[in-house]
Amino acid sequence: MPREIELCPGRRVGGDQPCFIIAEIGQNHQGDLDIAKRMIRMAKECGADCAKFQKSELEYKFNKKALERPYTSKHSWGKTYGEHKRHLEFSHDQYRELKKYAEEIGIFFTASGMDEMAVEFLHELDVPFFKVGSGDTNNFPYLEKTAKKGRPMVISSGMQSMNTMRQVYQIVKPINPNFCFLQCTSAYPLQPEDVNLRVIPAYQSAFPDIPIGYSGHETGIAISVAAVAMGAKVVERHVTLDKTWKGSDHQASLEPDELVELVKAIRTVEKAMGSPIKQLLPCEMACNEKLGKSVVAKVAIPEGAILTLDMLTVKVGEPKGFPPESIFDLVGQKIKKSIEEDETITEQVVENHVKKVKC
Repeated sequence: MPREIELCPGRRVGGDQPCFIIAEIGQNHQGDLDIAKRMIRMAKECGADCAKFQKSELEYKFNKKALERPYTSKHSWGKTYGEHKRHLEFSHDQYRELKKYAEEIGIFFTASGMDEMAVEFLHELDVPFFKVGSGDTNNFPYLEKTAKKGRPMVISSGMQSMNTMRQVYQIVKPINPNFCFLQCTSAYPLQPEDVNLRVIPAYQSAFPDIPIGYSGHETGIAISVAAVAMGAKVVERHVTLDKTWKGSDHQASLEPDELVELVKAIRTVEKAMGSPIKQLLPCEMACNEKLGKSVVAKVAIPEGAILTLDMLTVKVGEPKGFPPESIFDLVGQKIKKSIEEDETITEQVVENHVKKVKC
């Protein structure tokens, strides 16, 4: 079983712990602080464990030409990409206000640090864990500096190869063992054929001592629920208040009713995972009593006869007798009293019967 880590104070993930559900608000708040607070409350009310944003210090994330690049998309909030990003970027004071609000309503709060200076701020803000977005997973100097902060890390793997993820593991593990990987494909919205849920068990095999999770950008909830059934211990999904709002992430996001259903479905799947021990359960006893079959006499069997297979058959019998799996064990046994055709074979009629104990 993969080891557990304490991702947030008092909240462990991995092993047999419940899946940790991250509501990725990102920048779906439209640059509006009140909408951001509504989304934090929505995440809480829908049952998510954490509300997550994206924090950038733009001059450290982008070079000047990238910020000056014309941005004419229908999703644009400005004439240049820099103007667009500045509209969506909250200040340090606004982040402090959002974190305080999340604490007041009782949900964990964090953000992806989209550059090294953003990580410095989030460290100062005292977030419970760092989220490493897929775009920085192969940014090895960033990973080293982030790992050295000592906070747990959740590392997405979109756009990366298994070889790169092995390198990430080798860099982070000696510095900070409290991290996990999320299978992720960086497409918005993500098509089912590009999800590759089988990477989850591949990661579990390659990295057995860390929890593995899933960050999804698909539509609907079915794939994320399947990820949990395959062992994902963290699930991250983008959320929105309205998929029709301006912004490229909204279409691949979950509205409140979908988030409620996702949380409910994940918790149901976790219950259904149950135990690996296969046995007759108490809840099955009624069905077993009504429909469970027994060994019965196929023909009339005289007293003293030695049972052969052609004397026996299996039916729902009254009273209950030997279960079907005992039929071969009965062959060669001596009968103490005569048995009528179609009569149940019971322990009382078999000579020197020793009841076998099921393991």
